[in-house]
Amino acid sequence: MSKETSSPFWRGARDGAPFVLVIAPFGMLFGVVATEAGMDLAQTMSMTVLVIAGAAQFAAVSQMIDNAPIFMVLLTSLAVNLRMAMYSATMVPHLGKASLWKRALVAYFLVDQSAVLASETFEKNPERSVAWKVAYILGIMLPVTPFWYGGTLFGAVVGGRLPESFALDFAMPITFLAMIAPMVKTLPHLAAALTSITLALLLNGFPYGTGLILAAFAALAVGALTEWKLEGNKA
Repeated sequence: MSKETSSPFWRGARDGAPFVLVIAPFGMLFGVVATEAGMDLAQTMSMTVLVIAGAAQFAAVSQMIDNAPIFMVLLTSLAVNLRMAMYSATMVPHLGKASLWKRALVAYFLVDQSAVLASETFEKNPERSVAWKVAYILGIMLPVTPFWYGGTLFGAVVGGRLPESFALDFAMPITFLAMIAPMVKTLPHLAAALTSITLALLLNGFPYGTGLILAAFAALAVGALTEWKLEGNKA
């Protein structure tokens, strides 16, 4: 590793290290839920490694538990993961000129934690090279990835034998609150957040998680419309 990439890589690892406190129990919780839903160890670990998106994995498993049709499982997972498309769009100005294999590698590791930290860091350091930025993202995932895989493996092996006092379910809301709250900086962000929260609560009783899907699409529409209105007023 060259000096140009070594420094941002370890900086990213340092910045990503605090996420381990919630990623490990988050992974353990998924491992427990997946096995209780009837998935074996190979299926659970394959899903974690291939999907590497906790919220979508939980959504898919909960749909499976409810015996939802396969198209609903896929649609719900897609709706939950729509934010990945927005993450990718924010990375294009910074990493669009990277080679194909580097972009593919970053795409795999572009999860909530790496996207949030990278976006904030790149905005503060727009002059950094593409190699610097790629190394920084990969550094973020150095501590995060093993604990996500390892936590899932531990939860899947131990299963329901974990005592309820562990309260692993705290990990998911804390993780997303810690990441999303600092990102709500503008009126469109706030409008989208409030819309998603309100509709997710109001439509909670809809079958097969369709309320979550509707809330996600409505939040995207409200955020985009609010930004369009603001741009129009400025013009």
